[in-house]
Amino acid sequence: MIDYNGRRFRDAAHAEGDGPVAAYRQHGDLLWADFSGGRVRRGSLSGLCHPDGTLEFTYTMVLADGTLLAGYCESTPEMLPGGQIRLHERWERYGPQAATGVSQLDEIVEPAGRSRVSGQG
Repeated sequence: MIDYNGRRFRDAAHAEGDGPVAAYRQHGDLLWADFSGGRVRRGSLSGLCHPDGTLEFTYTMVLADGTLLAGYCESTPEMLPGGQIRLHERWERYGPQAATGVSQLDEIVEPAGRSRVSGQG
């Protein structure tokens, strides 16, 4: 099982740093994260990490314009040559803003001398 605890991810489409950043936490198969940035004032997710490293979770978000979003996502990890993880997401959003789609999140690599977020909540 991949250990996601302390890893941070950003949408690959926002590699320049203007999109949300998610800080993941994990304890056993339990997974959760908080994220914000760009149009997202606050977001959170809760779910499971399966033995093969795939993730299954639900999420909620409050956008900058006050829009509330909620949905479900399945993420499949890809190990990149530098050791980072890329998550391939298939998501579904519920309610008035209902939609489906795919996205990719890339792990954010800290510069030398800086450590990743650690600990368990």
